[in-house]
Amino acid sequence: MDIAVLAYDGVFDSGLAAILDVLDGANGMRTELPEPPPAWKVTTVGFRRRVRTGAGHVVETASVAEAEKADLLLVPALAERRPDALIAHVSGPASAAARRLVVAARERRTPVASACTGTFLLAESGVLNGRQATTSWWLAPYFRKRYPAVTIDETRMVTSSGGVTTAGAAFGHVDLALAIVRMSSPALADLVARYLVVDERPSQAAYTISAALAQSDPTVAAFERWARVHLDEPIAISDGARAIGVSERTLQRSVRRTLGTSPVRFVQDLRVERASHLLRTTDLPLEVIARKVGYEHANTLRILLRERTGTTAGALRRR
Repeated sequence: MDIAVLAYDGVFDSGLAAILDVLDGANGMRTELPEPPPAWKVTTVGFRRRVRTGAGHVVETASVAEAEKADLLLVPALAERRPDALIAHVSGPASAAARRLVVAARERRTPVASACTGTFLLAESGVLNGRQATTSWWLAPYFRKRYPAVTIDETRMVTSSGGVTTAGAAFGHVDLALAIVRMSSPALADLVARYLVVDERPSQAAYTISAALAQSDPTVAAFERWARVHLDEPIAISDGARAIGVSERTLQRSVRRTLGTSPVRFVQDLRVERASHLLRTTDLPLEVIARKVGYEHANTLRILLRERTGTTAGALRRR
């Protein structure tokens, strides 16, 4: 497989390096397998001979024309943490050439992939419309608002849909590169992960900070503050709406628009977040923790933890 990795001014250094390192490692380790997959030819391409990364390093690139014969186009993230600045960049003239490159690749039916803030560039180019995707969990509210034609699930670490693969937050570039290796050889992907000491991370849910997500909308933020005070009690959404001075319908719409979920599930996320914290930082029995987050029976919490975090209460405690 010929892979073109796009380097551009402002590219996230760790994202670019992670992709190159994982693929280089896979090439180096493939012969350790009884039936090795074909090697990957990886070319770093750019619109100029030299580009400057977000941290100020200079990367030499091959001509972007090399991407025309690639079997996969990889677009690492932009080194930008501010949502407004990120959207302005990916929608502005500075990213016009990159957007055209992505569109041209998909018109040739060449698969494309990106992670973290790079998913905004794919969405801005239109290649994610009607598809499923993931992105950095903390950017999901902004992504959801700007790109309503994309079905976003920020709990996923890697998602593939219709020839486009997306991955989660910054170090999701490692997961993205391993997913690409896994498409050719699951055994090789597992081997590379063992050498790199990378655990499988199918979900971002365990890393999500609900309060950070809520801050992008004042109604959701107010509901989040109210819900935290009442987590150890039965919570009625109508009571929460009344307490923050909006109708239940308005609250439902605000939470759905911002978080892509319902107020009930958001409260469950808050309970899981607090329970996970108590498991990691205290010796309280699960039964006591369950009552502290509003559940009468520990088994209810146990099931919810596994569903939302992808792991068990015991594993969270061992961390």
